[in-house]
Amino acid sequence: MKSNLKLILLGISSTLLFAQCSPQKTEETTEVVVAEEVKTPTLTKIWETDTTLTTNESVLYDAESGKIYVSNIEGDPRGKDGKGSISIIDKDGKVVNQNWVTGLNAPKGMGITNGNLYVTDIDQLIEVNLESGKISNKYKVEGAGFLNDLATSNGKVYFTDMNTGKVHLLDGGKISTVTEGHESINGIAIAENGSLYMLDKSGLKMLNEDGTSTNLNKTVTGGDGLVILGDGNYVASRWAGEIYFVNSDGGETLLLDTKDAESNTADIGFIPGDNIVLVPTFFKNKVVAYKLDY
Repeated sequence: MKSNLKLILLGISSTLLFAQCSPQKTEETTEVVVAEEVKTPTLTKIWETDTTLTTNESVLYDAESGKIYVSNIEGDPRGKDGKGSISIIDKDGKVVNQNWVTGLNAPKGMGITNGNLYVTDIDQLIEVNLESGKISNKYKVEGAGFLNDLATSNGKVYFTDMNTGKVHLLDGGKISTVTEGHESINGIAIAENGSLYMLDKSGLKMLNEDGTSTNLNKTVTGGDGLVILGDGNYVASRWAGEIYFVNSDGGETLLLDTKDAESNTADIGFIPGDNIVLVPTFFKNKVVAYKLDY
């Protein structure tokens, strides 16, 4: 009996040992990683105006009226010849009023605030009443050499001087200097939170509260027009014939290159909602509209 019991216990122990040493069956799971598709930003041409907008430098869309204003140098960009003008076109590219404002010299950047349109003109800031189209004021800027782009925010007018590297401010009828030391500064834009962005020889920069600046992109050097899309992205042009999409990480995509066609891309405008980029072609004497997809 004892011998049989020993054999039984030995058999049970062997069975347990075999079970412990045998490989265990496990369930295998496979993790599927789906790569997010990255969309490449593009511009698609949708219309162009007639070639009557002589040496057009800047385009400005007014959301309230739906009008598009175009500044025409019509001569030397530095010449005080009285040939400059501002035209009005519609959202289909039709010239509505060729000579809305005349008698300017070399008008460039524009902005709207407080019922007025403001435009830079070499060494002056010109104020035009939107309702009448009449010049209501001229602000002489001491020491100015080449006033260029312009942006408005909360009743204030910011504008750049490409020669002196300064950003000026018109506030309450008085002109002051906001920041300086920005070589060949041109494009300027104000974000909804009041932050100031600019394009100069070093690229796309943001002005910090302490007066220093942070470089966001070093490719769009010597940029001309600047659009803040409001979602951390930007559209910036270079006068020679390039337009870039700059993303929130500072990376850029070349959207348009018209250098071979000798068609410039000066101070661009933008129609939000429709995502239409308005391109003044300078010596080609027309404005071209492109649909932005990103």
